[in-house]
Amino acid sequence: MSAHHAVSGLAWLDALGPQKIRPGLSRTLALLTFLGNPQSSFSSILIGGTNGKGSTAATISAILTAAGVPCGLYTSPHLISVTERVRFSDRDVSAAALDEVLRLIAAVAAPGERGPTYFEALTAAAFELFRRARVSVAIVEVGIGGRLDATNVLWPDVSVVTNVAADHLDVLGPALEDVAREKAGIFRKGQPALLGASGTAEGPRAALHAEARRIGARLVEIPPAANAAFSLPGAHQRQNLALALAAARAVAPLDEAAVERGLAAVRWPGRLQRLERAGARPLLLDGAHNPPGASALAEHLDVTGLAGRVDLLFGGMSDKDLPGVFAPLAARARRIVLVAPESPRAEKPEALRARLGRPDLETANSVAEGLARLEEADADGVILVAGSLYLVGEVLRLRSRA
Repeated sequence: MSAHHAVSGLAWLDALGPQKIRPGLSRTLALLTFLGNPQSSFSSILIGGTNGKGSTAATISAILTAAGVPCGLYTSPHLISVTERVRFSDRDVSAAALDEVLRLIAAVAAPGERGPTYFEALTAAAFELFRRARVSVAIVEVGIGGRLDATNVLWPDVSVVTNVAADHLDVLGPALEDVAREKAGIFRKGQPALLGASGTAEGPRAALHAEARRIGARLVEIPPAANAAFSLPGAHQRQNLALALAAARAVAPLDEAAVERGLAAVRWPGRLQRLERAGARPLLLDGAHNPPGASALAEHLDVTGLAGRVDLLFGGMSDKDLPGVFAPLAARARRIVLVAPESPRAEKPEALRARLGRPDLETANSVAEGLARLEEADADGVILVAGSLYLVGEVLRLRSRA
C-alpha cells in the first residue's frame, strides 16, 4: 500500500478546502484522462444560471427517473453531507463509494497549486461514479459561470441557462453581459440550448443570443409553466419546471404519467423548505443568497400571508450583496437575529450589522445560539432562516443532532 492509499479519499478532499476559484478546465481534464475519460460514457444535460440551477437539475432527475431512465445528478453546494452532491436517481452516493473514487484521484493528482481544487476533484469523482453506475444521462449543475467551470469538460446534449442576474460579478463581470457570455460557454455547436424566458434583462439576453449564433447552438426561450402541478413551493419554480420539462423531453420520450410521478417526487431541501416540529415553532429554510433569490422568497412570504409574521435568522458570506438580500426580508420580518455560519467566508455578525447600517439589530455568537434565542422567545409563527445555503445547512445539521 502506498502512503496515498492509506489516507481516506474524503479526508484528502476536505484538506483541499474551500480555496479561491481557479478558473480553467486543464486540471479537471488531466484527472479525467487518468480515469479513462468517464465523462464520455453517458449523455448529459448541463445547467447554468444565477438562480434555480439546482431546483431545475433536481426536477429533470426526478422526471427522467420516473420515466425509467438511469440518471446521475451532480449539484453543489451540499447542506449536511458532501454525499448529497452526487445522486443516482433519488439516492445519494454512499460515503464508501465516494471515498474509494476520491482515493484513486488523490493518488494521481498533482500536489499543491498544480493540483485540483475541491470542486474539480469532486467533479471528476462524480463522472467516474456515474460511469461505474452505468447512468445513461447525467444532469450536471455548473459551479460558477460556465465557460471555465470544471463541469464544462462535458459535451452536453442539452445546455440550460435558467437566468442571468448579479452574482459573482468579481469573477465573471463586471457587466451582466459579461456574465451572460461566460454562461453561454456551456452552449455547443448543433445542440439545443434552453433559456428561461423570465428573469433575465434585455442586455444579457441579447448577449446569450449572440453567443449562441456565434457557437452555432440552437437557443430556445422557454416560458414559465402555466400550471404548476409541482411539489416545490414558490411561483419562481414555474420557470424552473418549464425548463426541466423541456430539457428532459430533449433526451427521452416522456409520457404524462411519468412526468406527473416525477414532479410529485422532486425533493430539493433548503429551498423554501418548511420544517414542522413538535412543541417548537416551524422553520422556513431558504438558501436565498443574492437579491433575485431574496425577491423570490419575499414574494413567497407575501403570497402565503407570512409577511410581517415571521422572525428572521440571517447571515451570509462576506463576498455577497448581503444588504440587497437583507432588505426585502427585513421588511417582512418582526424580530431579527444576525449570525455567522461556520465558514471562513462568513460575515461576522458585528460587521454585518455595520454593513446593513442597522446598529439596532441583535447579534448572536453562533447559529445555535441565535436559533435558540428565537425559539425561547414567547412568540408564535414561523422562524425564517435565510441569507446563505451554508446557514441553512448548519440549521439542518443542528436539527438532525437534536
